[in-house]
Amino acid sequence: MWMLVAVACLCHCVSAHLSETRLKKAPDLVYSSVPGSPGLPGKACPSGPPGAQGCVGIPGRDGRDGRKGEKGEKGETGLKGRVGAPGKTGERGDPGPPGKQGPVGDKGDVGLPGGPGQDGQKGDKGKKGNRGIGGVCKCGSLLPKSAFSVGITSSHPTEKVPIKFDKILFDEGRHYNPETGKFICAYPGIYYFSYDITLANKHLAIALVHNGQYRIKTFDANTGNHDVASGSTAIYLNPEDEVWLEIFYSDQNGLYTDAGQADSLFSGFLLYVDTNYFDTLAEDYV
Repeated sequence: MWMLVAVACLCHCVSAHLSETRLKKAPDLVYSSVPGSPGLPGKACPSGPPGAQGCVGIPGRDGRDGRKGEKGEKGETGLKGRVGAPGKTGERGDPGPPGKQGPVGDKGDVGLPGGPGQDGQKGDKGKKGNRGIGGVCKCGSLLPKSAFSVGITSSHPTEKVPIKFDKILFDEGRHYNPETGKFICAYPGIYYFSYDITLANKHLAIALVHNGQYRIKTFDANTGNHDVASGSTAIYLNPEDEVWLEIFYSDQNGLYTDAGQADSLFSGFLLYVDTNYFDTLAEDYV
């Protein structure tokens, strides 16, 4: 279309140019209102150069939609596509009705024993049984025993602390502890304690102590020869009570011992136990 417009413009320009040339060559012609006969056709000239491109015109309106075509024939079936990825698991449906009972399976292994059950109700009292054979009395095994006698192997022990008698002569029941120098009561009752201490070179101030309190004190003056200080008493003791000997005065520690000459001894024993304790102890053996 644009080519046709360009050719029309070119022809119009050529015609106007030819007319102007003719008018310049015949200035002396007399113009008349009567048209003359048509002139001879001019020689064919080569086409002029193409004119400048015109302005773009206004775009035309959209054409109307064409009529719907006839339905084509059904094509051939295409190739089967690939299997897609599995979709997400859907919600669980309602349980279906129970099926028919299947055949009985094989017998399983025996399970672990269960825990003990609850105690049942107390039954009725049974009939009295036949009298048994009389037992043999072993009353001697019911008697508590506690006794000790200990010596010391070094002279002049430390004052105001329990004296450690480290030479065990006798210890029935093992109630005396040589590492602490203390007798520890096992059975409540009356106990008898005594001491025989050899002294030399110094005076001797010694006491029997019960749970930290002085029970008896004795004082013996040194006369330049060997001497013996002694004391004894009876005490009621409860279980776990403690008894020991102690130098109660500083610089009056004449306790002396020598394996070839003299000993210093501390002794004690149970006279009799508390009767209430003994009765309770006897019931446990019945």
